[in-house]
Amino acid sequence: MSDKNGSTGGKPDVAALREDIKQTRAELGETVQALAAKADVKARAKEQVELTKQKAKAQVHDATGKVREVAAAAVGAASEKVRTATAQAGDKVALAGDKVALASDKVKESGALEKAQDARTQVQRNPVPFAAVLAAGVALIGIILIVRGRRK
Repeated sequence: MSDKNGSTGGKPDVAALREDIKQTRAELGETVQALAAKADVKARAKEQVELTKQKAKAQVHDATGKVREVAAAAVGAASEKVRTATAQAGDKVALAGDKVALASDKVKESGALEKAQDARTQVQRNPVPFAAVLAAGVALIGIILIVRGRRK
């Protein structure tokens, strides 16, 4: 610095000036590198893409874990319901089998089977009553249809 700019001291040391220049150059180099990094859109875009990929992978990993947990719980619940339904169906089948056996015994005891066979034989021998019953059924159906038609 000179006397013209208002400094009161003597001339600065050349070594100090060189050191100051060296430090200023280093700072300027860092500033230029920082500006170049900010201006390098391609590199910044690649960094952003990489960050986005990592975030997406983490989200997929978390979601996969949650889906597996929910699926395992659903499978467990469904398996339990199937076991329960199977046991209930087995009980009902056994009960129905018992009822069928009991009904079969009652039919045999009451002679209903013989009566049904006798009725079959009688219808085969004398088809006129069967035809009369059939005609009466057709007439009854006709009457029902006529009555329903008048209601509308």
